[in-house]
Amino acid sequence: MYYVGVDLGATNVRAVVGDGTASILGSASTDTPAGPAGIAVTEAVLAVIREACSNAGVDPGDVEAAGIASIGPLDLAAGAVSNPANLPDSIDTIPLTGPISELLSTDRVHLHNDTNAGVIGERFHSDRNPDDMAYITISTGIGAGVAVDGHVLSGWDGNAGEVGHMTIDPEGTMTCGCGRDGHWEAYCSGHNVPEYARTLLDRTGMETRLPVDDPEFSAKDVFDLAGEDEFADHVIDRLARWNAIGVANVCHAYAPLVVSLGGAVALNNPELVVDPIRERLADMVFVNVPELRLTELGDEVVVKGALASALTGGTGDRTRA
Repeated sequence: MYYVGVDLGATNVRAVVGDGTASILGSASTDTPAGPAGIAVTEAVLAVIREACSNAGVDPGDVEAAGIASIGPLDLAAGAVSNPANLPDSIDTIPLTGPISELLSTDRVHLHNDTNAGVIGERFHSDRNPDDMAYITISTGIGAGVAVDGHVLSGWDGNAGEVGHMTIDPEGTMTCGCGRDGHWEAYCSGHNVPEYARTLLDRTGMETRLPVDDPEFSAKDVFDLAGEDEFADHVIDRLARWNAIGVANVCHAYAPLVVSLGGAVALNNPELVVDPIRERLADMVFVNVPELRLTELGDEVVVKGALASALTGGTGDRTRA
């Protein structure tokens, strides 16, 4: 039997084809289209599925089931993404389950928020298959997938886990991509770090080598100057504070035994992102302080979670594979 996993992010679209043991037989990826409408993104998803199947030597019609991990917000009833925060406003609806079901000739298509797929992947590939854990991504956006008592929490509409839109700053200094103020994602996501750095520079008046006026100024520039530029270190310290507040909120809400961090910002800068959160948690968390770790699945955690979802009927529970 063959299975498909899809990771639809704001930057890239990836697809893998695997067998009944979750071994990947073929893969493909492309940039996420910026429009002109949502159907362009749908077509990109279908194209990478076809390419992954071709690379695996598998006919799309022979695929048993598929798991889709996607940016949100989701509309589970429609099997689509609705008005994604980190794509252009012209992309209102991205149809997914219907077109993928038609391509693969199967109605076993499971749609998840990408971070829910992340926690599914973490549970499926963990030695212990932990029942109480969270997967948090710090990347273009910020979100969490949570398992409580062995159940992955998705919510009635699939949008549980949008922790990047928790308000962590009641003063609302920064505006999130969703249009609201003070959200975690507005400060610490890879997409928003540059604007936050500019705001801090205006506020502090510090000297810096960071190219803040360059349109290509990025979060990577900030982390690359760690230890070499006082202002870059100041930005990184502020990011660590907001990240620790966000992770502590997740701990208080769900009492995980393990919190696994992923996403490009965390994966590329573990000593500057993960370690400072770990150092602060004990002073912030009233309940059990969880084990905080970087995902061992790297940047494949979400797509491997989508594949695990296809194998397990959307749960990540290996007993159902």
